[in-house]
Amino acid sequence: MYKVDKEVVFVFGFKTHFGGGQSTGFGLIYDSTDASNKFEPKHRLVRHGLKQAPKTSRKQRKERKNREKKVRGANKHGDRKK
Repeated sequence: MYKVDKEVVFVFGFKTHFGGGQSTGFGLIYDSTDASNKFEPKHRLVRHGLKQAPKTSRKQRKERKNREKKVRGANKHGDRKK
C-alpha cells in the first residue's frame, strides 16, 4: 500500500471483533528512522527492535519500587510518608 521501509511503520492498539476475521488498530508512518526514534515511546521502539530494553535484575526492580513507595507523596522538605 505505502512504499516505505518497515522500520518506519508502527502499528498498535489492535482490537479484535467478535466472530473473528477482523481487527482494527492504529498505525503511524514516519518519514525516517530518525523521526521515529525522536517521537515514538521507548517501549514501542523496544518492541520494534530499534532499542534495547534495560537489563536489571528482578531484585533491583523490586527494591527500587519499594524505595519509590516511601517517598511518594512526600513534600519538598524531604519528610517521608509514614
